[in-house]
Amino acid sequence: MGGGAGGGGGARRRRRLAGCQWRREGMAESAGFPPFQLGRPRFEQTSFYGRFRHFLDIIDPRTLFVTESRLKEAVQLLEDYKHGTLPPGVTNKEAIIHPDTNETIFMPFRMSGYIPFGTPIVVGLLLPNQTLASTVFWQWLNQSHNACVNYANRNATKPSPTSKFIQGYLGAVISAVSIAVGLNVLIQKANQFTPATRLLIQRFVPFPAVASANICNVVLMRHTELEEGIDVLDSDGNRVGSSRIAAKHALLETALTRVVLPMPILVLPPIIMSLLEKTALLRSRPRMALPVQSFVCLAAFGLALPLAISLFPQMSEIETSRLEPEIARATTSETLVYNKGL
Repeated sequence: MGGGAGGGGGARRRRRLAGCQWRREGMAESAGFPPFQLGRPRFEQTSFYGRFRHFLDIIDPRTLFVTESRLKEAVQLLEDYKHGTLPPGVTNKEAIIHPDTNETIFMPFRMSGYIPFGTPIVVGLLLPNQTLASTVFWQWLNQSHNACVNYANRNATKPSPTSKFIQGYLGAVISAVSIAVGLNVLIQKANQFTPATRLLIQRFVPFPAVASANICNVVLMRHTELEEGIDVLDSDGNRVGSSRIAAKHALLETALTRVVLPMPILVLPPIIMSLLEKTALLRSRPRMALPVQSFVCLAAFGLALPLAISLFPQMSEIETSRLEPEIARATTSETLVYNKGL
C-alpha cells in the first residue's frame, strides 16, 4: 500500500483500468450519476465529496471481472461516442483502460485491484511475532507491489527511463526494510517492556517503515521536477510556464497523501485486534484471529484508499504571486493550476 502512480499528467484523471459500464436512458440520473463527458471525471473535482465519489468509481473491484469481449465493446462505444454514432438508447458509458497505451493492465496492478490484491500484503505486514526473514519479505513484497502499480499506471505520453522506476523501487525497499528491521531490533533490546507490551509495539512498526518508504519513493522518482519544474496552466488550459515552486507544492501534497494512506490501514487494525483478542470469542477460538484480522484490514484499506487520494484535487490551484517572477509577468490570471500527480 502507499502506491499510486508517481508523477502523472492529466491522463491520471482519465485513467480507468479494466472493463466498462454503460447505462440506458434515465438510468444514470436516477442512480445519482452526472451525464458522461469524454475525457472528464464524472463527478466535480473541486469538492472533497466529488473527488471521493470519483475515486470510489475508479477502485471499484467489480471491474476486475469484466470479460475481454465486454472490454472491446467499451472501446467501440468510445469510438462511437467520439463520432456521435452511439446505438439508440445509450446515453452514458465509461471505458476503463490505460488511456495512453490502450492496453489492458494486468489485473493485480489496476487501481480497482489495489485493495483486493493489497489486503493480503497488509495482513502479512501486521502478523504478530515477525521474524527477521518475514519482516524483510513482507516489506519487500509490499514495495514490489507498489512499484508494479506505479509502473502500470504511469503517464505513458512521455518516455521515461526505466532507471527512474528502478531507482525509486530500490530506494523504497531499502528504506522500508531498514526502518522495519531497525525498529524491531530496538524493541527487542528494550528490556523495560513486558512481552505483551513489546508485541503490541511491534505491531505498529510497519507504519513508519511504509510511510518513510512512500516518501522516499516520491522524492526519488520525481526529484527532476524540483530541478526542471512542472507546467502551470491558466483557466483556459494554456501553458504559462514551468514552475519549480509549483513542483515543490505538488510533491509535498503527494507525500502527505502517501503518509495519510497507510495510517488507518496499519494503525487501526492493530488497535482493533488488540481489543478483539481479549474477547471470549477469540480467546476460545484463537484460529479465528487471522480471518478476523483479514476482514479488519480489508475494511480499513477500503475506507483509507479513497479518502487519502481524495484529500487534494488532481489539478491544484496556486496564487500567481507565489510563483516565480517570470511566470507572474507572463499572465494576468490571479491563480494558476498544476497537476500534482498521485
